Amino acid sequence: MSDHDLIVRSSHGALAIRDGVITAASSDISGSSREEIDIGDALILPGWIDAHVHFNEPGRADWEGFTTGSRALAAGGGTTFFDMPLNSSPPVISRAAFEEKRRLGEEKSCLDFALWGGLTPDSLDHLEAMAAAGAIGFKAFMCPSGLDEFQDANPSTLRQGMEIAARLGLPVAVHAEDPLVIQKHQLAHPPAATDMRAWLDSRPIAGELSAIRIAIDFAGETDCDLHIVHVTCPEGIDLVTAAKKQGVRVTVEICPHYLLLDDEMAIAIGPTAKCAPPLRSRATVEALWQKLLTGEIDTLGSDHSPAPPELKQGTDIFAIWGGIAGIQHALPLLLSHDMSYIPQFSSNVAARFHLPKKGCLTPGHDADFIILEKSPNTVTHDQLLTRHPLSPYLGMTAAHTIAATYLRGKKVTSATRGKFIAPQRG
Repeated sequence: MSDHDLIVRSSHGALAIRDGVITAASSDISGSSREEIDIGDALILPGWIDAHVHFNEPGRADWEGFTTGSRALAAGGGTTFFDMPLNSSPPVISRAAFEEKRRLGEEKSCLDFALWGGLTPDSLDHLEAMAAAGAIGFKAFMCPSGLDEFQDANPSTLRQGMEIAARLGLPVAVHAEDPLVIQKHQLAHPPAATDMRAWLDSRPIAGELSAIRIAIDFAGETDCDLHIVHVTCPEGIDLVTAAKKQGVRVTVEICPHYLLLDDEMAIAIGPTAKCAPPLRSRATVEALWQKLLTGEIDTLGSDHSPAPPELKQGTDIFAIWGGIAGIQHALPLLLSHDMSYIPQFSSNVAARFHLPKKGCLTPGHDADFIILEKSPNTVTHDQLLTRHPLSPYLGMTAAHTIAATYLRGKKVTSATRGKFIAPQRG
């Protein structure tokens, strides 16, 4: 019998794998193997654990589903994802809805996954049942979500939900924008047009900071484990850093589009680049990069939130669906900028959400990894594996290509151009 199922060798080191688990990681692995590959100068990196996707199934698989979403993420270097509770219909605010979404994910996903439960006024009595069913945590919107069936959590609801989550030992993730601050701003500065600039100006950073302060205060009062998603400004990161020093259990996520795109690019790209909170100035983007590289940002999540083309078209930007679809190319584009933040998309995520076998390329961990080649790739429509070929990154060139993605030692994707090749099940 062979010592290993697979050995992957590169000029930078090697991995040995048996039964889907890493058994050795060094430059001089010995022993026999059923399969051995040499990838030359390519890098072996841990797979992306994307804790923030919207795959919208059941109910809106025509927007994106587990099959297309997980394939695109795999081609983009992802090995595990956490699906958000809204956009699917019904939303995941009960155990029955949770179990149906889990069934579909197990049937269709080619990657490992977890599911968020929703924290809404309608779900407070269901949080314990969703936790028992396996929820990774609970997601709340502090402003309207854009969908009537997933209500926002007003301060009273959010605090109650945090108390319950703290008792259950699960985190609460929040979309942090204060609707009162946004409403006051829009009354004082009514939009003069319906174009992208009007949208960008309509949701100020002040709304984000107010909501972050509220959420942090509640987390401190309830001892809730708080995770603030898609922060778009360095001032928000500073609030989290200060709270950590005061003993509040809080972490912060950033998304690729807030690092790769800015407000002027949003105007040039158009509705495909509409999201909430909106894209910020170039100076803000540069400041966020500094926060990422100094380790003040904990995790990197895509917030992949796709919609059909007809919902991303029109002349009234306020009526167009807000969401960035870009999981297939975001990571290689980011890695072209810098590679010093690998923990933020791997080991940090695993540690933060208590996944002891994920996120590290060391013995005993699942063999979830990507092979990254230094080979330029320009994003084109024909590469896109998502349900709809929409991406704000079209025309952008990454210095690196994800040549293959492995989940528990099995190849899920392989370039040519990131095409999905294997019926792996998560």
